[in-house]
Amino acid sequence: MAAPRDDLQWISTFLEAQAAEAGAARNTLLAYGRDLKDAATWLHHRNRAFDAASRDDIEAYLISCDAEGLSRATRARRLSAIRQLYHFAFEEGWRADNPAIQIKGPGRAKSLPKTLEVIEVDRLLDAARQTGRSPADRLRNTCLMELLYATGMRVSELVSLPLAAARGDPNMLLVMGKGHKERLVPLSPPARAALRAWLKHRDSEQAEKQTRPDHTGSKFLFPSRGKSGHLTRHWFYLLIKDLAVSGGVDPQKVTPHTLRHAFATHLLANGADLRAIQALLGHADIATTEIYTHVLDARLSELVLQHHPLSRATETETDGAQSGEGEAAQNESQDQAP
Repeated sequence: MAAPRDDLQWISTFLEAQAAEAGAARNTLLAYGRDLKDAATWLHHRNRAFDAASRDDIEAYLISCDAEGLSRATRARRLSAIRQLYHFAFEEGWRADNPAIQIKGPGRAKSLPKTLEVIEVDRLLDAARQTGRSPADRLRNTCLMELLYATGMRVSELVSLPLAAARGDPNMLLVMGKGHKERLVPLSPPARAALRAWLKHRDSEQAEKQTRPDHTGSKFLFPSRGKSGHLTRHWFYLLIKDLAVSGGVDPQKVTPHTLRHAFATHLLANGADLRAIQALLGHADIATTEIYTHVLDARLSELVLQHHPLSRATETETDGAQSGEGEAAQNESQDQAP
């Protein structure tokens, strides 16, 4: 295949291949596009292009990103996009080498994912049952939250669930994950009850709308009048923040993804197998799932330090020792005073 004539064609052809062959999600493609266009602009200002850029050019670009104050995660993501572009170019015969393959990335700062206590999740679920302008809103909000916590789905997977997947009072849902990979996730009794209640209302509402000549039924479980045809991630993000406020949970701790983290952490804390959690979350690599063992270790350590009687005794002894040292020093000072 002949190489594209300019950098924009390099990027568009690469993105088309990622969408068609790798099944990359829309947000992933948008991120690739932004990062690669930034790199192309930087190279253009130095009379360079993807077809002739060297390893030194790419390293200089990454140094400039660092000088701009971009985070390590952003720089690592941009390098990853460039590497994948050149990997694709090498396979297509556009270049005989991959100038980015040996460049060492900045790495990412290791941080444990934020999660929630069981009582905090309970408060969010209670808030969902009471939050909404109408009974229909409350049924929908309850169903969304129960499904999210019961399954650990990504919010994009949740809001785009097809109606067909929820029919027949299922014990499990078939979810379409990243890269168009399907997986089955079990439903808890509260989630099934919430799903039944929402479906009953939804079917009743759709039956009324069918009498209108301009009505077309939605294929999504959570329909919307927006362009996508279903609720958006941004809409759900705003909803969960409102639920946090209503439920008395710190909104800074609550995002759709913290419910996914809570699902995994609570399963692990109650003895679930790591491989099973990997399958439920749809992680391609077990190493991604293993982060929850570190979350659990940190939480258990904190629990012991806060509540174990010996920890409190140690603190008391330490405080007493410090107090005794202070008194001894004060007495010594008084003895030496004129």
